Amino acid sequence: MASYAPPAQRHLAGEAWMIPTRWVKFVVAIFLLPLCAILSQTFFTVFARATVTQRLWAGEEFWFFSLGAILWLIAFYGLPRPMLVYVFGHELTHALWVWLMGGRVSRFRVGREGGHIVTDRNNFWIALAPYFFPLYSLIVLAVYGTLSLFFEMQPYGRLLYGLVGATWSFHFTFTCWMIPKKQTDLTDQGTFFSLVVIYLMNLSLLSVMLVLASAEITFADFGRDFIANADKFASWVSSFGR
Repeated sequence: MASYAPPAQRHLAGEAWMIPTRWVKFVVAIFLLPLCAILSQTFFTVFARATVTQRLWAGEEFWFFSLGAILWLIAFYGLPRPMLVYVFGHELTHALWVWLMGGRVSRFRVGREGGHIVTDRNNFWIALAPYFFPLYSLIVLAVYGTLSLFFEMQPYGRLLYGLVGATWSFHFTFTCWMIPKKQTDLTDQGTFFSLVVIYLMNLSLLSVMLVLASAEITFADFGRDFIANADKFASWVSSFGR
């Protein structure tokens, strides 16, 4: 949870009435729903084509990623959950996004029961980042990439796929588990808006991972499918006005 320390408020004489930010975000979320639908159709269409036609399932990337994800699922439901690890990653993600936005973190607290940071900057990207930014997966990739500069890491590719699968599954399971708990990160931004942004960002990440995992799919191919689906959606919408 990110705590925001706002500057002193200024009262302006004759100030016009203001529309609550949550109302604006609610309307924005409604307009984002078609984008969610188009991206969902594109992702599942491309995934089905890659799996059936291009035999994505036969590659070691798919199998070791899946193995890592399954092992984490077994641990998540069968062992005590590593709450301290999750809370640390959650708050660190808040802090990283504060720094990316040019802000400053003045306090960082983590415990098994929860944590928080105190910062001079806050927005919906900072608040929602832990729910779509798989920090531990990116750390694994960064460590692997750094070691590749000095050592021959290709023999450890399977380990990389397994660790990315486990850490991404860690991110996904904890995100799904925490969302129904009425997190202030979501409620402060508007729950509906937050859920739409989280879904859209996670699906975008999955789409990137799908393209990177398949030798037959390029970002240009995915983009063409997206544009085609967007055109179909626009035609479907325009048909109601006839």
